[in-house]
Amino acid sequence: MATIEPYETAAGKRWRVRYRTPERRSTQKRGFTSKRLAQDFAATVEVEMMRGEYVPPQLGRITVSEFGPNWLQRKESDLKPSAYKSIETAWRVHVQPRWGSVQLADITLDSVERWIGDLGRAGKGATVIIRAYGVLAGVLDSAVKAKRLAKNPARGVENLPRKQRKTHVYLSHDDVELLATAAGQHRVLVLVLSYCGVRWGEAIGLRVRHLDLLRRRLNVVDNAVQVEQQIHVGTPKSHKSRAVPVPAFLVDELARVCEGKGRDELVFSGRGGEYLRRSVSSTGWFTRAVAKSGVPRLTPHDLRHTAASLAISAGVNVKALQRMLGHASAAMTLDVYADLFDDDLDAVATALDRAVSARSVAKTWPDGTLAVAVSAEKRP
Repeated sequence: MATIEPYETAAGKRWRVRYRTPERRSTQKRGFTSKRLAQDFAATVEVEMMRGEYVPPQLGRITVSEFGPNWLQRKESDLKPSAYKSIETAWRVHVQPRWGSVQLADITLDSVERWIGDLGRAGKGATVIIRAYGVLAGVLDSAVKAKRLAKNPARGVENLPRKQRKTHVYLSHDDVELLATAAGQHRVLVLVLSYCGVRWGEAIGLRVRHLDLLRRRLNVVDNAVQVEQQIHVGTPKSHKSRAVPVPAFLVDELARVCEGKGRDELVFSGRGGEYLRRSVSSTGWFTRAVAKSGVPRLTPHDLRHTAASLAISAGVNVKALQRMLGHASAAMTLDVYADLFDDDLDAVATALDRAVSARSVAKTWPDGTLAVAVSAEKRP
């Protein structure tokens, strides 16, 4: 049983809790400003020890800067370079400056919520705030697993902002042709992005051996992602390769691009046969093509949305579209492109209205009596 004792300090009376750890070692916790707080702590400790969840307070006396780098190192080995870069930036810019000198045991839910509020008042967007919070919460989750904390004080926050999904830009067939023509030597790349729905890194990672033009397929095997100025080649986002259908009109175009190239050469290459770099500046080829063609402002990744839109308008079923895009599930495809199915909602209402009308149509007989007509399928 824990014992609670008062003691005097320069600031007034304080309370200490003496108790034994599961190893039967005597220890204490001091500094409680009221007997009630001391009693609450003593009760909590006893429950934790009975459940086997007790964590000695001294194990939490390590700062976030001391504990966090190990967590980051594990993430670096688990994540793709582009994903790791985003969390490393969040750690370096937002988490470490605020929490680096704070001990794990001193972090509270209230202090985390105040930090989130401060980031919002500083003008940080929802994506930045959510990512920074995720890094801190991840570090503290790791501390719980390492038995340095009994529970994660960052879990349960109520003031995380909600991400606003960016409005998709969809091009028509005519818009795609205008953009492709304006892209000049990159015409076929624009067509592949617009009609096959591959990601930018998947497109520039395509090699001649990945094309099966007889079957009208391109096999997505590699994903070449540019992180700052370095290209990292790995598996696709889903970690799975996939076969993507190629429209017949694109087969001859791709065949011409591959003429004279070896099987291991890139289909869409930059200078010297190297990986094609992203065009992000105002003078880049894609930006110039958008301006020249007069289509709505968009990025190469937006052409993936165009591919989804054109496929749905052509009547492609959702499961086939999911496989083409490499989504984890058809539900994810429906969620991402829910706005493309608004007409289906109208079709549901119309179909239900017709069904009810056919089932029970009111008629007035010549003698003025009211009758309900039998359904059409039961009429002789």
